[in-house]
Amino acid sequence: MNSLFLLTQNSNAILGPIAKVLGWIMNGIYVILDDFLNIQNIALTIIIFTVVIYLCMLPLTYQQQKFSKMSQVMNPEIQAVQKKYKGRKDSASMQAMNEETQAIYQKYGVNPSGSCVFMIIQLLILFPLYRVIYNVPAYVTRVKDSFDSVVTGIMNTSGYQDTMTAFLSDISAKNSVLKNVSLNFEGTQTEAYDSIIDVLYKCTSANWQTLAEKFSGLADTVTSTQATVEHFNNFLGANIVYSPRTLISTGFNEGQYFLIVIAILIPVISAGSQFISMKLVPQQNNNNGQQEAMASQMKMMNYFMPFYSLLIVFFLPIGVGLYWIAGAVIRVIQQLLLNRHFDRMDLAKVVADNEKKAEAKAKKKAEKKGVSGETISSAARINTRQIDAQKHKTMAEKASSTAKTSYKGNSQTKYKEGSLASKANKVRNYNEKNSK
Repeated sequence: MNSLFLLTQNSNAILGPIAKVLGWIMNGIYVILDDFLNIQNIALTIIIFTVVIYLCMLPLTYQQQKFSKMSQVMNPEIQAVQKKYKGRKDSASMQAMNEETQAIYQKYGVNPSGSCVFMIIQLLILFPLYRVIYNVPAYVTRVKDSFDSVVTGIMNTSGYQDTMTAFLSDISAKNSVLKNVSLNFEGTQTEAYDSIIDVLYKCTSANWQTLAEKFSGLADTVTSTQATVEHFNNFLGANIVYSPRTLISTGFNEGQYFLIVIAILIPVISAGSQFISMKLVPQQNNNNGQQEAMASQMKMMNYFMPFYSLLIVFFLPIGVGLYWIAGAVIRVIQQLLLNRHFDRMDLAKVVADNEKKAEAKAKKKAEKKGVSGETISSAARINTRQIDAQKHKTMAEKASSTAKTSYKGNSQTKYKEGSLASKANKVRNYNEKNSK
């Protein structure tokens, strides 16, 4: 039965600890806003929380965007390797192809798994964040404390269990958020206290008026608590605990039509900001049929993700929608800045730096096996494309030129001097020579 008590923090083995960390961060932000700016607002706390989270994820964002941008340059080289081993399914060829492909990633200093890691982390934040926003008093101490007077007064009222049970039964019929909320009067006093807060935190203005009628002796306390709760949960007149779907229903039931406008705007803005964010993701060059298929899939994602955002935000609390919107806006800003940074990047310097890093890493690894220093330096060197005529080209110029480059990759082909296929062949021949 405890699983129904929303004030009890999420106990899931994976999401529970993440929710506690997110709640701890939100609590800290709320305290800072309260102490230094005298601001008590969960919506603003969520927006600042989003900024903090995305700043913490900036290294991952950088790697994700770097991979997307570098793909414009890497794809012709990767295709050359794939063509070279086309139709060869033996383990030696597959291993050689993987090694040469990894050499390309290493050459440009990217990690193809970075995008997946970024998406996984986003999901691991989103789901526990939903629980934190849905039940802020369980994580933000000062929000919970604001209910103390009214809950203490209710529990000191004779027959409060029956009165609260009847109250919840009455209001849950028109308040869908309360349908899965339960009062616990069979456990300890603390559990009863917490379960009452679970109910009151999700009350609408009309629900608070009903509560004042049920506990007439606490009318003033109920009114003051209602003002406090509606103050810190307020976002443009709407309660962030409610989903747009619930707000539309509440707006019609209580004649508060401004709630309907807010309820429509939140998911629409979320979808719009998501669409802009997706459009700014670097697109890959269409060098062949496979690339055209990938570009077509990416185009579908550009429309699917905003539509998905529209749906999920419509059914989740507005607070989650705020996180979604703030995140999309931050991603737009990050992508504009990172795209500009990558377009100005000197590819020759990037490749040279990565060669040094790879050589140092291989040297250190080989030293552990007792290989001589001279042999290590020779074996660790990666023969990458020589950039003579294009030495000072920026990323934008290089990406443009690779779109016009074609490669032929079979075992009898004379490779274009300086091409990735030539480099891959040299690496393969070198490996075969030294493996004998």
